[in-house]
Amino acid sequence: MAGPPLTLVVCGAPLAARAAEVAEMLGGRWTVSVVATDAARQWFHGTTVDDRLRPERVVACPLTFNSANKVAAGIMDTPVSGVLCDALGAGVPVVAVPMVNDRLWGHPAWESTLRVMTAASVRLVDPQSGRIGDASPVRSGSGSAVVAAFDPTWVLDAMI
Repeated sequence: MAGPPLTLVVCGAPLAARAAEVAEMLGGRWTVSVVATDAARQWFHGTTVDDRLRPERVVACPLTFNSANKVAAGIMDTPVSGVLCDALGAGVPVVAVPMVNDRLWGHPAWESTLRVMTAASVRLVDPQSGRIGDASPVRSGSGSAVVAAFDPTWVLDAMI
């Protein structure tokens, strides 16, 4: 029996390598559709389905600096930013796992993006600890270690 619709957004960062596991885990409770950026394809080899379901929930895992900044600015120029902008505008619950390196974390636009996401009630999940409500930068060059230590159940924990 299929559950309510959920869209998994996959952006181009090393954590995209775990997106198929996240989708499978979420599939136990929701009917999951997946929308991925072109950049995600170097890590994510799962099936991308852009069936334009009206999701009741959205998960962005990973969410990159580029995609997050677009969404915070309201730029809907890709299916990924379109899903996220629509969700924020409609008040659909969003869980996001930002994977942003320490160099970009210090960019002046990032603080504003985090404020917009928080004000829109996006639940942030730290990709290194699973801590909900706060995220921290990923040390440049440590992507493979973050991917190996990531627990997909952290996403599910944030959904409750």
